[in-house]
Amino acid sequence: MKKGKVTGIGGVFFKTEDPKAAKEWYKNNLGFNTDDWGCTFWWKDTKGNKASTQWSPFAKDTNYFEPSKKDFMFNYRVENLVELLEELKEKGVTVIDKIEEYDYGKFGWIVDLDGNKIELWEPNDEAFL
Repeated sequence: MKKGKVTGIGGVFFKTEDPKAAKEWYKNNLGFNTDDWGCTFWWKDTKGNKASTQWSPFAKDTNYFEPSKKDFMFNYRVENLVELLEELKEKGVTVIDKIEEYDYGKFGWIVDLDGNKIELWEPNDEAFL
C-alpha cells in the first residue's frame, strides 16, 4: 500500500461576522481576486503541475468546522486520501468516518490533539482550469 502524505496547504478557512464584507476588505486592501467562495491562489507543485490553495471566510454560525469549536479550519492537500485515513485511524487519530467526492477532488476529515477539525483534500486541480 502506498502511504498517503500531506503535499501542501489546500486552504485556510475562518469564521467572520460578515463573509461578504471580509471578501471585499481583502479585495480592496490586499488585492485578493475574490469570488463567492473566497480567493483561490494558484501555484505549481514540485512536479510543475498547476495547484491551488483556497482562502475562504465562513459565516460565524457555520457548523462546517464541527466538532471543533475553533473559529478556523485548515485544509491540507494530500496524496492517497483513503490510505492516509486508514493509516491515521490505525494510529488512533480521530477520523470522521465519511469521504466526499467531487469533480475537484476527494475530502476527508480528522481531529487533531487540540480538537481542531482538519480537512484533508486529495485534489483534482484540473477541474478548476
